[in-house]
Amino acid sequence: MYTPGPQNVQEFQAPTVQPTPEVQDKPKSPTKSKGSGDVGAFIRQLIELAAYVHQLQVQSHLMHFNYEGSNFTGIHAFLKDQYEAHVEQFDKIGEFIRSMDYLLPMCHDGLMDASPEFKHVKSYKGNDMLGVYYKNLEELGMKTKKLEPIAAKIKAIDIQNYMAELCGEAFKAAWFIKATLRNS
Repeated sequence: MYTPGPQNVQEFQAPTVQPTPEVQDKPKSPTKSKGSGDVGAFIRQLIELAAYVHQLQVQSHLMHFNYEGSNFTGIHAFLKDQYEAHVEQFDKIGEFIRSMDYLLPMCHDGLMDASPEFKHVKSYKGNDMLGVYYKNLEELGMKTKKLEPIAAKIKAIDIQNYMAELCGEAFKAAWFIKATLRNS
């Protein structure tokens, strides 16, 4: 966890204008909400999903740069589409969280603290990179399958619908990679 050191501490100066009443009512934190039971737990899982998608974006972007092989052009283009899709997915999940009046972590360190297990690429070999990424995509699909019925239970039908959409995107991308790896 990030702890600011003396070189990172800056003196905070309070604003001269008082915030409006609606700004003073701080949005809920999923770890401190009372009475929200299922909703608070659901939001924590959505934050974990957002963190997971963020890691997929970074992973696919770095693979986009580092991948080498006879199929470079196709994989390079595919990975660009993927990291752009992950940015949109992260944004959409974050907007769902905020629309329910909950907060996300404020920085990368906080997001990574909220992140569940994630498989990292440990090799520059193209097939190794793609193999790890496709397993992570399948895990994303499984996570959405677990969240969809919870969204239905709390009547968050917009999120329920998006979990089904994201599930399809994750498994389709995993299929593309598996099909590529079978011919390698």
